[in-house]
Amino acid sequence: MTAKRTPALGFILVTLLIDVTGLGIIIPVMPKLITHLTAGTMSEAARWGGWMTFSYAAMQFIFAPIMGGLSDRFGRRPVLLASLFGFGLDYIFMALAPTIWWLFLSRIIAGIMGASFTTASAYIADVSPPEKRAQNFGMIGAVFGMGFILGPLVGGLLGPYGARLPFIASAILALVNWLYGYFVLPESLKEEHRRPFEWKRANPMGSLRNIKKYPVILGLVGSLVLLQIAAHAVQSNWSYYTIEKFHWNERMVGLSIAMVGLGVGVVQGGLIRIIIPKLGQVRSVYLGLGVYSLGFFLYAAATATWMMFVFTMVYCLGGIAGPAIQGLISGQVPPNEQGELQGGLTSLMSLTAIVGPPLMANTFSYFTGPSAPFYFPGAALTLGGILTLVGALMARSSLHKTVGRDPAPVQVS
Repeated sequence: MTAKRTPALGFILVTLLIDVTGLGIIIPVMPKLITHLTAGTMSEAARWGGWMTFSYAAMQFIFAPIMGGLSDRFGRRPVLLASLFGFGLDYIFMALAPTIWWLFLSRIIAGIMGASFTTASAYIADVSPPEKRAQNFGMIGAVFGMGFILGPLVGGLLGPYGARLPFIASAILALVNWLYGYFVLPESLKEEHRRPFEWKRANPMGSLRNIKKYPVILGLVGSLVLLQIAAHAVQSNWSYYTIEKFHWNERMVGLSIAMVGLGVGVVQGGLIRIIIPKLGQVRSVYLGLGVYSLGFFLYAAATATWMMFVFTMVYCLGGIAGPAIQGLISGQVPPNEQGELQGGLTSLMSLTAIVGPPLMANTFSYFTGPSAPFYFPGAALTLGGILTLVGALMARSSLHKTVGRDPAPVQVS
């Protein structure tokens, strides 16, 4: 009966929202749990946390294309449900962790189970008509924004009652999500669109090589990679930058992160559905990358707290770029290879999560340290702006050669 239901975009978006909220819940208490397990300082906890992020991203890089290939063979639903169930067990594992090495193992498991995002992206590609793919991919960004508003707020409320309680809450959310998917989520990939699983295609480098089959996406993929690396100038550097330059406390840092999440949700969940149909995907890519780069430069030049909140509106508007690029990429790949494509893209994004944080953290550390030629806390943000501009040039070169003029704008009902 489930297989015969008409696939609905709302099902997968609710699934992602619950999933991301569970991830967000643990963010406020992770440093406290690490210091408890290591009996170390917060500085030492940050180093442990950095290596855990590396472990998580590395596992996603390796396993995302495998899960993407399996979803092309067996369908999205079973792979997604297995990932969600694994997330639930992982959070329980973390809640009961007696040593720091248990946390490391749990992050490795979470990286493997992170294929839920890969499969969800392929699911959305399955159920979206070509003219609405960019807008629907944008909904993923909106869900992430909402989840990372709700999650940290809930985690902050639960944290005072014990560093492990948020992990239990995340486990409950993940397992409820699994039950929801089991009884409600339909299959989206038709039997005639499935393909055999091949190990040579289900590996990170194989997936990256397969992307070369579609010349139009090479420059776009490169642009997306640089965009994601640049994003770590905010994602991995925000708290250090604002504390160093504006002397913010933890409450102000948390509030500002929630504001960024809210802005991303508004842009990618609402404005993108107006902007992309009006401008078209190609023009939306140019506008988004330009505004995104401007946001980085404005953040770097800010001299007062109020400026950071005002400039957040500019930065978040640049969020139209990613979904527009992803929509153009997806439109060049046939239905029976969408899972493979999304697996390869997820592997690339995981690779940027390996490269981005140390790159931006070390840039910030160097230009605020004693050996810097001049004191410049905004160096990492400036680097983010430069990388985004380079990505815009790569996208322009690819689109100019292969896509040409943007198709006529479409109306979204």
